[in-house]
Amino acid sequence: MVHDPVMAYENGKYYLYCTGHGVAQMTSTDRQHWTLNPQGVLKDEARGAFPAWTHDSVPGYESHTWAPDVIRYKDKWYMAYSCSTFGKNTSAIGLLSNSSLADTDGWKDEGCLISSKGGRDNWNAIDPNFVIDEKGKPWLTWGSFWDGIQLIPLDKKTMHVKKGAKPQTIARRYALNQMDVPTNPTSRDAGTNAIEAPFIMKHGGYYYLFVSWDYCCQGMKSSYRVAVGRSRKVAGPYLDKDGKDMREGGGTLLLEGDKKEYEAMGHCSAYSFPDGDFFFCHGYSVPKNGASILVQKKINWTEDGWLTLE
Repeated sequence: MVHDPVMAYENGKYYLYCTGHGVAQMTSTDRQHWTLNPQGVLKDEARGAFPAWTHDSVPGYESHTWAPDVIRYKDKWYMAYSCSTFGKNTSAIGLLSNSSLADTDGWKDEGCLISSKGGRDNWNAIDPNFVIDEKGKPWLTWGSFWDGIQLIPLDKKTMHVKKGAKPQTIARRYALNQMDVPTNPTSRDAGTNAIEAPFIMKHGGYYYLFVSWDYCCQGMKSSYRVAVGRSRKVAGPYLDKDGKDMREGGGTLLLEGDKKEYEAMGHCSAYSFPDGDFFFCHGYSVPKNGASILVQKKINWTEDGWLTLE
């Protein structure tokens, strides 16, 4: 079972992190056969390894930790992770650091990256993704429902939010003035802006913004799918193949369930690895009655700078 997978590569070994108790972690040398580490990155609550601020900031959050992201920046590894409860936007994104992924006990609490509060913020601080721009400056994108996908610059020294910076919306499921939108079957609070799980990959002269549309986490009733847009600048605007701005509901559909092998697929990541460029996500398996499993596809870049998956 894998949900919301991200990966990293260090010294010939692949590390997979995903949603689970304390952030689930696995290792592999070939991305086909995986060894599960029985302890989460944050270990277990009985050992007191969960930072106290996570429980103070997010009432109801215990140990089931969502949608991590991991990146190497300068001489450290950084991991962001999501603390939340389903359908609410009182949430927080935490930050960890480590000198080596091989040191599974070496993750250090770096505090809260950013938080949201119901009734105060019109965005949800979950589903983080780091991106480094062409000048070497770090950014954080995140978001689920409410006003959609957010982006903010980070401080190069601390990897925390840059002083004085404010989030900006870079993608929505629907345009703000669009009226004919379906209701949300999962949450009365989250609204109908069914977009989340951003991931930005740089390739050539473009930044590619992957997002997940519609609804996850319902097994065979899930309707998740992945859309993409691109921009010359990390802060956007991100446009789809037809030139529509993703802030106005744009996005080119890249992947969806075939209803035979997968009912739905989403929450993706994408990387340049030694053997090529690859796309990962989780899929709700039809043969396994909606169980969430790892999906891996090779990225092929087209002459016009877009991508296909195989």
